[in-house]
Amino acid sequence: MTIYQQNTQGKTSRGRYYLLGLFVSFALLPMSLTHAATPKKVHAKVHVTKVHAAKVQTVKSKKVAVPAKRRVATVVSRRHVQPSPQAMLDKVPAAPTLVHSSIGELNLKSNSALVVDQQTNEVLYSKNDKAVVPIASLTKLMTGLLISEANLPMNESIAITSDDVDTEKHSSSRLQVGSVLTRGELLHLALMSSENRAAHALARTSPGGLANFVAQMNGKAKMLGMTDTVYVEPTGLSSNNRSSAQDLAKLVDVAHRHPLMRELTTSPGFEVDVGRRTLQYNNTNRLVKNPTWDIGLQKTGYIAEAGRCLVMQASVAGRKLIMVFLDSAGKLTRIADAERVRHWLEAADHRVSAKASVPVIGG
Repeated sequence: MTIYQQNTQGKTSRGRYYLLGLFVSFALLPMSLTHAATPKKVHAKVHVTKVHAAKVQTVKSKKVAVPAKRRVATVVSRRHVQPSPQAMLDKVPAAPTLVHSSIGELNLKSNSALVVDQQTNEVLYSKNDKAVVPIASLTKLMTGLLISEANLPMNESIAITSDDVDTEKHSSSRLQVGSVLTRGELLHLALMSSENRAAHALARTSPGGLANFVAQMNGKAKMLGMTDTVYVEPTGLSSNNRSSAQDLAKLVDVAHRHPLMRELTTSPGFEVDVGRRTLQYNNTNRLVKNPTWDIGLQKTGYIAEAGRCLVMQASVAGRKLIMVFLDSAGKLTRIADAERVRHWLEAADHRVSAKASVPVIGG
């Protein structure tokens, strides 16, 4: 074999091996590509999982880092924002019954109050109107009513005795023991200026005496439907004389029907001759001298147990009203409450009148 033949044979062998290698390479190429892609995919998934886990760990680490005190404060805050229904009801303050709230707010200071339309019996305002409380000298309204209805001679002379002296509260009086006045004068002083000895003398000298008179007071109350009322004496010095605003409104309505009761309770002042002296008495209700008021009947009262009290019949904004104010703290509170009622209704009447006066345009 020549050298040329050996070289040619070697080249041919190498060529065959080269072609065989290429064939094997092409055959194994898809498998190589598949195996090469798989690790990248797995690696990508693992990478994503690791990132997600890192985020979860970060969030958890923040929750753990919150101080304990802050977590407790958050719980308390949630309870405060969402209280229980019962807790919410317990915090609701008691409010007065305002029947006509649409005409404005009325906030009276007396602990018990009632405002009624006398002609329609419509309740305009009520506050603790069923509470049974001491009524002080409002008692004298019943005393005066019974004397007025008894048809006793008003010019009959009556002497003040030691029996008429106050042993309940030891209050003073300008009517000295031995002073002589007529029944009419005593009735005037009892109703206008709330004279205690005058009221006691009227009851003491009535037919049947004092005990019988007190029994008549309770009988009259029962007849008028004053079921929450009780009287133990005729002046109001005893805190055992008790009634409610609802009952007293009934009494005012009945008493207002008597001309003598209207005249004497609204009298601004009165003079009486007592021996060598002349005594000047004034009405205990300053509103009777106020020209802006049209009062048909009134009575005031005060003892420590009852507070300041006032009942009135008055015309306000074209309406006849009965007003009862009980247990007022300050000296002027009952008067101020009456003024509040008047301004309240006058303001409402003004708004209604202004609305009615607006001209109607068209047809």
